[in-house]
Amino acid sequence: MIKVYGFQNTRTTRVTWALEEAGAEYELIPVNLGKGEHRSPEFLHLSPGGKVPVLEDGDLVMTESAAICTYIGEKFPQSGLVPPFSQPIDRAHYFQWCFFAVSELEAAIWTLGKHQRFLPEERRVPEVAPTCLWEFHRHAAILAQHLKDREFVAGNQFTCADILMSGVLNWARNTGTNLESPALDAYADRMSARPALARARQREAEVTT
Repeated sequence: MIKVYGFQNTRTTRVTWALEEAGAEYELIPVNLGKGEHRSPEFLHLSPGGKVPVLEDGDLVMTESAAICTYIGEKFPQSGLVPPFSQPIDRAHYFQWCFFAVSELEAAIWTLGKHQRFLPEERRVPEVAPTCLWEFHRHAAILAQHLKDREFVAGNQFTCADILMSGVLNWARNTGTNLESPALDAYADRMSARPALARARQREAEVTT
């Protein structure tokens, strides 16, 4: 059975959401970040960077949530979470927007979060905040234009690209960042209403509280 090591309200939710969409059986193993469990020798053996989530599937151990989600989509092709090789254009767009989500949109909001909360205080540079927000909104405007006449990011159905993209948008909203786009708010709301996400959040709450 697939094992997922993680903690609620982190990028772990991307992975549990994908697994719930795929209808896959999995074991969720809590790694309490507040108690420092991600720094234990046992966990560092799985994730040398001490980061969640980690997926373990037989001999495979994976980190990086976007890569894990793509693995899940390809392991369970009936889920439609990753376009098949028979749809090369949709597949190319899928990877394009996955990379955009993590390397452009998320990078700005994550840099902001690190300097506001997560970095050691002596490493924080509060002055980066305006630049981070400017960069986030610049990339968000590109996404808003792309979604103007689309329900989903890549192709005509829900994929892991939507998990990644809507996750970043909701993360931004939860930290008080205005998306400045009714289209992006509507898109994030649609994705957030998916039953699989509710199941994933419930599963995380049950094992990490």
